[in-house]
Amino acid sequence: MPLDRRTFLRAAAVAGGTTAFSGALWQRAFASGPAQPGPSPYGPPLAADANGVQLPQGFTSRVVARSLQRVEGTRYTWHPAPDGGACFRDGDGWIYVSNSEVPAVGGVSAMRFDAAGKVTSAYRILNGTSLNCSGGATPWGTWLSCEEHDLGLVHETDPRGQKGAVSRPALGRFKHEAAASDPERKVVYLTEDQSDGCFYRFRPQTWGDLSSGTLEVLVGSGTGPVQWAKVPNPQVWLTPTRDQVDGAMRFHGGEGCYYTRGVCYFTTKGDNRVWAYDAAAARLDITYDDDLVTSGEAPLHGVDAVTAAATGDLYVAEDGDNMEINLITAQGIVTPFLRVLGHDESEITGTAFSPDGSRLYFSSQRGKSGFIAGTDGYTFEVTGPFRR
Repeated sequence: MPLDRRTFLRAAAVAGGTTAFSGALWQRAFASGPAQPGPSPYGPPLAADANGVQLPQGFTSRVVARSLQRVEGTRYTWHPAPDGGACFRDGDGWIYVSNSEVPAVGGVSAMRFDAAGKVTSAYRILNGTSLNCSGGATPWGTWLSCEEHDLGLVHETDPRGQKGAVSRPALGRFKHEAAASDPERKVVYLTEDQSDGCFYRFRPQTWGDLSSGTLEVLVGSGTGPVQWAKVPNPQVWLTPTRDQVDGAMRFHGGEGCYYTRGVCYFTTKGDNRVWAYDAAAARLDITYDDDLVTSGEAPLHGVDAVTAAATGDLYVAEDGDNMEINLITAQGIVTPFLRVLGHDESEITGTAFSPDGSRLYFSSQRGKSGFIAGTDGYTFEVTGPFRR
């Protein structure tokens, strides 16, 4: 695809300030091309700690849950194959929710933390679903849990477990991966984990109510201006949603999806790219592409989950046997932030910051054993001097 180098990483980490200011910042920072390997603002990952996690100076890790084991201080058994996750404010503390990517009994679990970071309870918020992969938080405080199979649905859940989960078929039936809410344009963006998948957005009839609305697919031929077209039959179909609109743009294995300050970032594992959709300009650019690394080894392999700090710095997890979370900074540097050793057949999932930005959560889906069912999954917390 033709690539406009002036707009690479236009907003890959819209650091502090308004969207307009951030766009100018990114154009200055990346006028010479896409993100390139360089030194981390935190320094390099050091020797592994007792949990097998390599972290920069000043950071520490702890294991907050293990699959099929009781969460410390509770009677709740943590689910297998932990995948997508997010944090939600809860009084003086917060809640971390986590999907379970197993067939037939997938669902979602949650852990509640007090103000000091102690786990006070753990519980189930969704049952009876299948292959719950990633998802996304909504501005009104719910978690959208996405099923990754051909007829997969999005399920809206209550992180506090006080309201029953509700399926949202209006968001389409397809191999859902992740979701990201855009409160400015009042839409939800959706990725599709297919080798010829699409990038979608859902426009609710009423913002805050996902029971009805219009599903649209991105139409274009590469980077630059793009458009959206209505998917005719998103809920009941003989032709898959990705094949219903001529000219729908194809993406090689859509994965993580995160919206911040006017830009929706999403990853494609098949070609190791991080994309940036500038929602205000209706423009698509590339934040990172390992084929365009000009010196040294490409640092990202099998990009997957993505989240952002309050500064706009992106944290991109890797899928497969390269167990790293990499940082893409506002200065156009891509660099390892952490590594997990001894989990060679696993993948990193569920990256999410606590509401105050001081803690980063993630999981090793299959843990040390590498079992497909994820019965050895680990969920970690990293605490340290994150840029906020």
